[in-house]
Amino acid sequence: MKPFQFTYLLVFSFFMAFGQSYEEKIDSLIKDAIVQQAFPGATILVKKNGRDLFHKTYGYFTYDSLLPVSKNTLYDLASVTKIAAGLPVVMKLVQDGKLTLDDPFSNYWHPWKRKKDKKAITLREILAHQAGLEPYIVFLSKVRKKNGNLKKRLVKNQPSKRFAKQAYKNRYIKTGFYKKMYRTINRLPISKEKTYRYSGLFFLLLPELVQQLTGIDFETYLNQEIYEPLEITNLVFNPSLKQSNLSIIPTEIDSIFRNDVTVGWVHDENAALLGGVSGNAGLFGTAEDLAKLMEFYRNLGKYKGRQIIDKKIVRSFIKIQYPENHNRRGLGFDKPLIGNDTLSILEAYPSPHVSKESFGHAGFTGTFVWADPKEQLVYIFLSNRVYPSRAHRKIYDLKIREKVQDVFYNLPKIQKQ
Repeated sequence: MKPFQFTYLLVFSFFMAFGQSYEEKIDSLIKDAIVQQAFPGATILVKKNGRDLFHKTYGYFTYDSLLPVSKNTLYDLASVTKIAAGLPVVMKLVQDGKLTLDDPFSNYWHPWKRKKDKKAITLREILAHQAGLEPYIVFLSKVRKKNGNLKKRLVKNQPSKRFAKQAYKNRYIKTGFYKKMYRTINRLPISKEKTYRYSGLFFLLLPELVQQLTGIDFETYLNQEIYEPLEITNLVFNPSLKQSNLSIIPTEIDSIFRNDVTVGWVHDENAALLGGVSGNAGLFGTAEDLAKLMEFYRNLGKYKGRQIIDKKIVRSFIKIQYPENHNRRGLGFDKPLIGNDTLSILEAYPSPHVSKESFGHAGFTGTFVWADPKEQLVYIFLSNRVYPSRAHRKIYDLKIREKVQDVFYNLPKIQKQ
């Protein structure tokens, strides 16, 4: 155990042992994390039985302490996009019979029919990260030269018909580059071992798949079928292209691709090369609208009395799929570590007190969402931990998100509500 982890555990244990209010406990944890530069700003929202229990902002947009975080501040959600945008669309397609979980995915993604190692893989295996797909591909290497300069045949500073996908305010990607990305994914070999291996590649394919199956572009379909029924207005792709008055927290001072402070443009380079719209990353949002979505999941697909997604489908997605392979995952959703309730706060993921029925997802940029149907809790933690650099990893070392979540499982006042 690292020295600062030991010290933090002592402080955390002191908080839990003595009569400090839960607001003060959370304030102390977050303010200390900001001092240690785990992140410059954060928003936390917790719901119990559908009601706001805690909703507070901390810190500033950056460490210069000029712009304070507010409740309407949008964050780059990174991989939370998978369950906040990609997954509800997949659920709707399954409900409508346009996708099935246990037929070969190659029935829908036809290039895989010609790949011996991929043609029999099911959507269930893919969503549970049990298919043997590569975790990630750095497609940025395809558009950069060895000296770091961008390839002019693939990236331009001005838009045109051949360069229509915008990755940043002065970065336009060759319109057909996404096809190269798909071909690369299609050709990648699959691991022969059917074990848990996290991969986001399917979610890069999802927008094209939705277009093929529905005739509607991914973003429009998501808004029409999911966000509008849920009255969600602040989960958006490419917010910088939509409104100029939005409060968007900076993500990173990027010296790799944008050479600028990234604000309102997706941090994930693969999503950026797709024009900022992907099932893998790219979504920006507020804690309030994320809580609406997680409440919808917690209520098994129901919102204000309307069953938007069949409860049997939601139940199947939030259930652990391959426990016999020591794979904790649901379908797209993350789950607690197997045996999580036997672990300490420094070993557990997330809090050791969450129920086995709970589920959620984390994002690379410092975001985290979790729902617990048994305890009727929804927990939203948003931060920009990659500011000023993605090398900042104190949020992991200090276990901030887990410790804050744990506070809400250790208070009799909350447990009895």
